[in-house]
Amino acid sequence: MASALLQITFHNSSSLSFGGQWSRPRGHHMAGRYGGGFTLSATVLTEPAPVKLHHDELEVDLFACPICFERLTRKGPSGLNLPAIYRSGFKCRTCKRTYSSKETFLDLTVTSGTKGYNEVMPTRTELFRSPLVSFAYERGWRQNFGRSGFPGPDEEFKMAQDYFKPIEGGVLVDVSCGSGLFSRKFAKCGSYSGVIALDFSENMLRQCYDFVKQDESLLSANFALVRADISRLPFASGSVDAVHAGAALHCWPSPSNAVAEISRVLRSGGVFVATTFLRPAFASPFLREVRPLIEAARQLTDSYNNLSEKEIEDLCQSCGFINYTSKTDRAFIIFSAQKP
Repeated sequence: MASALLQITFHNSSSLSFGGQWSRPRGHHMAGRYGGGFTLSATVLTEPAPVKLHHDELEVDLFACPICFERLTRKGPSGLNLPAIYRSGFKCRTCKRTYSSKETFLDLTVTSGTKGYNEVMPTRTELFRSPLVSFAYERGWRQNFGRSGFPGPDEEFKMAQDYFKPIEGGVLVDVSCGSGLFSRKFAKCGSYSGVIALDFSENMLRQCYDFVKQDESLLSANFALVRADISRLPFASGSVDAVHAGAALHCWPSPSNAVAEISRVLRSGGVFVATTFLRPAFASPFLREVRPLIEAARQLTDSYNNLSEKEIEDLCQSCGFINYTSKTDRAFIIFSAQKP
């Protein structure tokens, strides 16, 4: 109900005003003549009821140009859901670039729409763009993580949910989402106003959609599929409540650039939660001495960026995060950090 100010004026006296709760339209006027030779008039000045922002307005505030990070304008049906986004076009007012859905996902990479340019990413990135790996990821590939200490998707989801409790009701971005194993869980749990599954691999996003279309509730949910580069996240600064990265950090070409980008897009109080494979500890003095040579060899073979627990904490702190906490089991680590 809108609040109001009732102003009563005695035409041969002073004015009185007092507050109250009213549902009359703005500026409603009442008047009457009373004994004693004076007239009383009253005007109810109502304040407009608070504007309630609906979920179909979320995409205007979130999606941004991956070149200049200017918020995108949108033409098409509203809604942060797959059918609405598929039928919509997006444009950057600064760069004049346009972006649209490619097949089942919105392509917000810098190279979106290019015709002659082709960019090849590091081998570990290209591996997950393979149709075969994308198909196999939830059909045996992911299950092998248990050998390294990963407790399994259901338990990992519960652990992430515990970390995300402070931002329930906000918007969550699942970066490097792969085939959407956790994105779908986040979207179905009802804890968030919107979930965006984001990955660089076109085939992983296609595989995610194949799973999604089998669940009618996800097609109508506030759930979006977006192709983007982890080092150029297509969101305005301080616009996202939560970021999740499941078993992904070791695959990123530059973990420092990626974590810095995540810090940029998170709002104050936002939470970053991730799992990854830890690097084996160099226990003996000899191994610590030859570690630089081992790391150089790893770079030549383009292997994964496995970090130590201390390095992950140091990286998060260097990117401005606070309240770092983690849990480990053999090569598995889940950690959380907060944007101040």
